[in-house]
Amino acid sequence: MVIRVGHSPDPDDAFMYWALTTDLVDPRGFRFEQVLADISTLNQWARAARLEVTALSLAAYPYVQEDYVLLPHGASIGVGYGPIVVTRERVEPEALAGLEIVVPGRLTTAFLALRLVLGEFRFRELPFDRIPDEVASGRADAGLLIHEGQLVFDSLGLEKILDLGEWWLLETGLPLPLGVNAARRDVGRLDDLSEVLGEAIRCGLEHREEALEYALRFGRGIDAAVADRFVAMYVNELTQDYGEEGRRAVCELLRRGEAIGAFPRAVELDFVA
Repeated sequence: MVIRVGHSPDPDDAFMYWALTTDLVDPRGFRFEQVLADISTLNQWARAARLEVTALSLAAYPYVQEDYVLLPHGASIGVGYGPIVVTRERVEPEALAGLEIVVPGRLTTAFLALRLVLGEFRFRELPFDRIPDEVASGRADAGLLIHEGQLVFDSLGLEKILDLGEWWLLETGLPLPLGVNAARRDVGRLDDLSEVLGEAIRCGLEHREEALEYALRFGRGIDAAVADRFVAMYVNELTQDYGEEGRRAVCELLRRGEAIGAFPRAVELDFVA
């Protein structure tokens, strides 16, 4: 059975799926094809149920919950860190609500978290990798950075004004769940599929050097040290399994999203056992 696995062309996602390109994991009869696209595209594809397995923003899950079930692993969860808002000149965080902020997609969890902080604000969507230059050039007042932009923004002379993961931790005492992995409900043998993908993550962590070398191919020019830091941030214990704390964080974020009317219908969380 062919399983198309959609994920971002980022070191952390590539790290998680490195083992699927080796013989270190028993595929249990599945054949995996990796499909790379930015997270905004993956969110839209999920609304059309295009792929059997896909990474997507947690904030997009309520839009696709009828077609997809959450996998118990593979999530990108930051403990006290997360997407950041940057500007060219330092401003007070309270001033952000009056600026136009370039965001990586209205279905991203970063956008939802920023709405929880600021309420309604002016925004414009751009692919995530274009946002730092958009702010540095002065074409945008502020930018919401995800992925490795969180680590390299200062090389463009940008100022970090707000860290959403830090805000969320102070607000709730919980880590901030950002990206999740989900499997389409009509795929057969979901339990077996989940176990194979979970084993791939564990295998990557056990063979970190080899997995990181593979992941560097997906770094869009970032150096090995930055890729190493980025993988360490988002492939961790909570990636292997949400655990009780991770699931509470997911529920709390989606509950708050419901409270501000961010989703088209009530959220019913469903995990592969």
